[in-house]
Amino acid sequence: MELIINHTRKTFDILPENLEALLAIELPGKKKGIAVALNNRIIPLVAWPETFLKDKDSVLIITATQGG
Repeated sequence: MELIINHTRKTFDILPENLEALLAIELPGKKKGIAVALNNRIIPLVAWPETFLKDKDSVLIITATQGG
């Protein structure tokens, strides 16, 4: 099974169940300063646990950075 994460195909033996599980894999221990879109729709942090993933979904993960 695969997801398209930040425009790159990533294959999983077992697809993460929801956005929260995916982000635990992709950005372990980080929840602040992250914005996520699933199939071009922004998903708020409170909805990550109930936003389920399916094969071929497109996920865009944006992290805030510091600097000037």
